[in-house]
Amino acid sequence: MQTSIQQLLISSSLLLLIACGSNSLVDKKKAELAKLKEVQLSATEQIAILEKEILQLDSSAIPPEKPKLVVTAPLNSAPFTHYIDLQGKIEAVNISYITPRGMGGQVRAIYVRQGDQVSKGKLLLKLDDAVIHQQLQTAKTQLEYAKNLYNRQKNLWDQNIGTEVQLITAKNNVDQAERQIAILEEQLAMTNVYSQVSGIADEVNIKVGETFTGSPLNGIRIVNTSDLKAVAQVPENYLDRVKVGSRVKVILPDINKTFNTKVSVSGKLIDPNSRSFYIESKMPSDKQVRPNQIANIRIEDYTVKDAITIPVNTLQNDEKGKFVLVAINEGGKLRAKKRPVETGELYGNELEIHKGLQAGDQLITEGFQGLYDGQLITTTL
Repeated sequence: MQTSIQQLLISSSLLLLIACGSNSLVDKKKAELAKLKEVQLSATEQIAILEKEILQLDSSAIPPEKPKLVVTAPLNSAPFTHYIDLQGKIEAVNISYITPRGMGGQVRAIYVRQGDQVSKGKLLLKLDDAVIHQQLQTAKTQLEYAKNLYNRQKNLWDQNIGTEVQLITAKNNVDQAERQIAILEEQLAMTNVYSQVSGIADEVNIKVGETFTGSPLNGIRIVNTSDLKAVAQVPENYLDRVKVGSRVKVILPDINKTFNTKVSVSGKLIDPNSRSFYIESKMPSDKQVRPNQIANIRIEDYTVKDAITIPVNTLQNDEKGKFVLVAINEGGKLRAKKRPVETGELYGNELEIHKGLQAGDQLITEGFQGLYDGQLITTTL
């Protein structure tokens, strides 16, 4: 048993050594390949230089160079804009949760359904009013009794019978009864729940027999769909590039529409979880736009009227830095030439060039892979 364990440990150690040796061998081969590629590139450039020098001394010494087929495109200055692309949504500016004027109560009738158009002042709910009706009836009886006593006391006072205090007390009882009736009538009116805004009944989460208190989880929500906004969260690294007034394109893919607007609100706090800040933009009125629609938000954060741009895939790098290849006519022959460049902003496939190129240059857009500086090229077969 002990011998088997020792054999297993020896086998595992050998496998580990082989695996480590295999990984180090791969790394070694990769390093050798990288060096050979550097040597190949250097040799290719040296060969081109020697061929050119020999050709100048003896044109018959080297066979004619075959041009490489490429595709070129002229560069032009044009407006360039960089956008911050975000995922957002549409929200209503005014969202109202219906609440009772009093303490609420048990629902006896509902006069609105989800999706209904609601105008300001529309009756939405009827709450239980049986107890208030009884109290009101009692108060009216008390008022009649107080009035009767007051009239009797006044008649006696007119006949110089009784005291002034008795008359004032009788009148005060009448006033109190009238005020009690006014309070009860106001409470009775509170059993009718009206909408204080116009809009769409987005949610109706209440049923007959339930107690209505105005809770968002058990009530009515009215959304004004004529006043909408686009909202999104912007990464904090754009904090100094997005502000109130920044131009925004709101793209609604579901209805294939684009709206031009501006940032109307830019949050000053960074969300510690998402490391982003809140923005919103007011939306123009449109019947097809609805709350909670998905929106693609494009915030314009950089623009140049006259810029030179290139396809980003044409940019190359070497030990000296970034460069592109352009086609230059030398002595009636088309040759590839390196142009060191200083890049700017990148948006989509377009890369802004600050230095190194100008309008009219012929950029090599296809076939530039493997080209060396000064290589003979052609744009036709």
